[in-house]
Amino acid sequence: MMLRTLVQLLPALAISTLVSAHGFVQQVTIDGTVYKGNNLNVETPAASIIRLVSTNSPVKGATNPAINCGQDAQFGSLVGNANPGSQLEILWVGGTDGTSNWPHNTGPLMHYMAKCDGSCSTYNSTNAEWFKISELGLEPNGNTWYQASLNSRAPANVTIPSTLAPGNYLLRAEIIALQLAMSEGGAEFYPACIQLQIGGDQTQGPTSSEECTFPGCYTDTDPGILTPNIYNPPIEYTFPGPAVATFANTGSSSTLSSPTSASGSSFNPTSTLANGPASTVIASPPSTTSNSTATATGTCMLSARSKEDAVKRNSRTKRMHKQRLVRSH
Repeated sequence: MMLRTLVQLLPALAISTLVSAHGFVQQVTIDGTVYKGNNLNVETPAASIIRLVSTNSPVKGATNPAINCGQDAQFGSLVGNANPGSQLEILWVGGTDGTSNWPHNTGPLMHYMAKCDGSCSTYNSTNAEWFKISELGLEPNGNTWYQASLNSRAPANVTIPSTLAPGNYLLRAEIIALQLAMSEGGAEFYPACIQLQIGGDQTQGPTSSEECTFPGCYTDTDPGILTPNIYNPPIEYTFPGPAVATFANTGSSSTLSSPTSASGSSFNPTSTLANGPASTVIASPPSTTSNSTATATGTCMLSARSKEDAVKRNSRTKRMHKQRLVRSH
């Protein structure tokens, strides 16, 4: 009898485990100002800049209309104020009430923006033209994904491009969980849209060739979405979608902050972190490939220009040394 009862309970337990192993964006901080989101399944959502989705489950399928801003995403009634160069901290959590940590650890973090037609609080983003401003994949060790840092409530940070023209914009934060992506249709998409008003007096933006729509930016067979070798090192990862917009390559960056508590306050595990973030700043890259023999895409460890400068300095040093040897003889 007990065995039969246990067998009957197993499917329910499995479903419960799967449901609890998903998540959503609970909070966004812009230049130190905290904007709370809503937990799922609330009867009367509070005003927020985060578009509330109906489920913590992932969007399945690259052509699913919900890949735009999430399943049944509702307009937020507020708009967050930001400027070119503003720092945003995006807190991803697990479960439905935000008390659990983000559960997944394999796959990229990406951020897109799209200009709203009028206020973003009433803008239907179905046909929005999105441009990418940042992407993070593997850490320099080639084995660990930056996504894994979200497991300890470290917010994903993104910087608004420093030359972005003012206006009303949606910021689309996205995680692609790849633990089931060895077969077509296995990738799990977690999009979240944040409503912003960008101030300032800058003038730049993307070209039309750098924009795409959701659905439309991806297919289920794109490299980086269909990933049959995701657990076969050395891992070489190609980010899906467009490259980071050219103007945003030097005007936007992604980082991971130190973990936060459930209340949203920063948690510094050691005193050495009291005056700074817990991780190295990861700048948006010109490349779209990450592998175990190079730094992860998104890491600005040594730019091509700095390499060129280093070669020049080395050449000048050798030339000066040779000249001194000639004069000494």
